[in-house]
Amino acid sequence: MPRVEIRNDLCKSCRYCVRVCPKKCLEIGKTTNAKGYLHVVQVRPEDCIGCAMCAIICPDSVIEVYK
Repeated sequence: MPRVEIRNDLCKSCRYCVRVCPKKCLEIGKTTNAKGYLHVVQVRPEDCIGCAMCAIICPDSVIEVYK
């Protein structure tokens, strides 16, 4: 099963990854990081297909996908 790692401390809540995920596995969380942004969280890891679209579109490279 693919694994997604998100560096929450660097996420700026741009939501690009949330919009591009074909399986809707990512959402904006309810907690803020040290910079005050609501960071992205993976909500349905079992649905992830490992396409890495989230990692590709992230402008700050805070997401890594391992297959």
